[in-house]
Amino acid sequence: FLFQHFETSYRTARLGSCHLHTTSSHASSKDHYKVLVLGGGSGGITMSARMKRKFGAENVAVVEPSEMHYYQPIWTLVGAGAKSLASSGRPTASVMPPGVRWVKSKVQEIMPDTNTVKTDNGMKISYEYLIVALGLQLHYEKIKGLPDIEDWVKFKIGSNYSVQTVEKTWKALENFKEGNAVFSFPNTPVKCAGAPQKIMYLTDAYLRKTGKRSKANIVYNTSLPVLFGVKKYADALWEIVKNRNIQVNLRQNLIEVRPDKQQAVFENLDKPGETKVFEYEMLHVTPPMGPVSAVKESSLADGAGWLDVNKDTLQHKRYPNVFGIGDCTNLPTSKTAAAVAAQSSILDRTISKIMKNEKPDRKYDGYTSCPLVTSYNTVILAEFDYDGQPLETFPIDQSKERRTMFHMKADVMPHLYWHGLLKGLWGGPGPYRKIMHLGMK
Repeated sequence: FLFQHFETSYRTARLGSCHLHTTSSHASSKDHYKVLVLGGGSGGITMSARMKRKFGAENVAVVEPSEMHYYQPIWTLVGAGAKSLASSGRPTASVMPPGVRWVKSKVQEIMPDTNTVKTDNGMKISYEYLIVALGLQLHYEKIKGLPDIEDWVKFKIGSNYSVQTVEKTWKALENFKEGNAVFSFPNTPVKCAGAPQKIMYLTDAYLRKTGKRSKANIVYNTSLPVLFGVKKYADALWEIVKNRNIQVNLRQNLIEVRPDKQQAVFENLDKPGETKVFEYEMLHVTPPMGPVSAVKESSLADGAGWLDVNKDTLQHKRYPNVFGIGDCTNLPTSKTAAAVAAQSSILDRTISKIMKNEKPDRKYDGYTSCPLVTSYNTVILAEFDYDGQPLETFPIDQSKERRTMFHMKADVMPHLYWHGLLKGLWGGPGPYRKIMHLGMK
């Protein structure tokens, strides 16, 4: 029962140059590659593994500055004290496909008109085919008054969205005594749209377990006009919220934090300018997010700064030798690692066809997944497509809370990520879904 749920793409990775792949921080003897992959997160590593098998390791290069690669979906459980941060990361060196050149630098400029990429250490690399997998950018700095990260513990603030802040969520939860636990969701596209409320359900469970729930108000303030984008799962979540006495306020956007007073200021998006101040004893911040500057400032971007790709084939709309995968794209589906898995098999096929001057013959249906963690042992496994229609792997009602799905989230999926997706061997649960549903969609 394999299948996806990975909820994000991102990167990070590496020490020295162990493992047979070559590492280069400076200009190397070779600066032209048949396939150049930008980004060493889930999309970049899975595609580099697939391209190595197709064209040989010496014809593939990956540009990625980070020493460590993190499996971010597990950060929900790290923030709730159920997993260690160390368990979520491995050196990039260990996930980079052996033999593939790793350019340990940051992408500075993408110049698709000359098939060239410039890195911040001065290298210029040319390519025949380009795969952009640069993830997205977190913008904590856009929240007025949010203190320096080193002061977050003192001010009882956490965020499950970054390696520097996820353990601070657990500190705030552990130290909670009484008052408001406030959770935000920004007015921007985000990766793993379920994560901001998963930590809220885990906070509720932890406070019940430790006898503090009667002294706590749990408040979820979301910019969205809905609790979740797919009605089937939203209906189930509203039931949980009511049963657990959690307060949900829609169309509320976090615009300011006043740490000295432990106050969070939210703007009513339906009445711009109207604000409401919430006192907090714990604040979980989901930062505004946006495209990375290298994509935004290039001719590859759409009007909003995201990589402009065909939603069926993942080929760029204007540059036929450029392709995209994951969070950096403008694909109208939820940004998750589960989506990356499904996209990777389609993109692999698309590139094969394009290289033979044939028309791509498989379409990405927008498949994505979000395992909605609702306690320390239950998950609602949301899976859906471009149209927001459920696209479930198992022949059961996945809108129900289940222990089996928690086990998948916590134990099965990390294994599938490291040993399946990152090796280019896992392309999402599509084939298994057909078997489970006896050939029907």
